[in-house]
Amino acid sequence: MTVSAPDLKAFLLATPFFGGLSDSSLDLLISMLVECRFDIGATIVAEGEPGRSMFIVKSGRLAVSKRAHAGTLVPISVLEAGDFFGEMTLIEMQNRSATVVAESETVLYELTAQKLYACYKADIRAYVIVLQNINRELCRRLRRADDRVTAHRPGDEETPER
Repeated sequence: MTVSAPDLKAFLLATPFFGGLSDSSLDLLISMLVECRFDIGATIVAEGEPGRSMFIVKSGRLAVSKRAHAGTLVPISVLEAGDFFGEMTLIEMQNRSATVVAESETVLYELTAQKLYACYKADIRAYVIVLQNINRELCRRLRRADDRVTAHRPGDEETPER
């Protein structure tokens, strides 16, 4: 099913990534997005690989995980429609920090670092709003991580035998 431009605009404006953008700025960013489709079980990004793009989840369910030092896979979060991921590589230009796998058929919109730079050149106001939106979401995630860490009480886990 093809999504009409008004439906796509309404969806994107409801996501934290595109909030506060003017109609013309949103049109510019929409023109830079590439729709990507993934089957169940597909790895979208893998921890440690180079990454120069981020994704907005249009539909589907994705699992985010990270490898612990011992090599075990640690679930981090679940992403659904309206969420976005991969933005850290656009800001810090580092490799992917986690692995994201499709748990259902998934439709994503990809925005590359190159396209984001084109946005900067064409519409600095939109660029600043997008970066503010990314930073707000990163702060929310950091607060949730802080809450999870502080909710863990010493003694909750078994202590290793000496």
